[in-house]
Amino acid sequence: MWESGNTVESIVLLSKLHAKQNIEVELAMSEMDLTAAESKATYEEIKEYIFERHNVKVSSLYIAQIKQKYGIIERDCYNKPRDKESKPPQCPLEKETLIEEVLRHFKMI
Repeated sequence: MWESGNTVESIVLLSKLHAKQNIEVELAMSEMDLTAAESKATYEEIKEYIFERHNVKVSSLYIAQIKQKYGIIERDCYNKPRDKESKPPQCPLEKETLIEEVLRHFKMI
């Protein structure tokens, strides 16, 4: 699978198919529902959306916290603090509300 921007292309190779009959299927993308992959917004898209509409900047950390709150866990964080006692800053309520708005806009929650 190859992904570029907002488009995703899947290439499937069917090889060594020794059939006496062929089945042709035509599938119009405009008739399909929005897939989960198409509805996912990147961190940059989320930041831009909030900044354009509310003139507020949010960090990737805050976005990750809210995504985790809703069970959208993409991968482990590799940028963990060296001191296990330290706690990262928590997302303020006003920014949490804005991030939730964006996640709803992109149909992620």
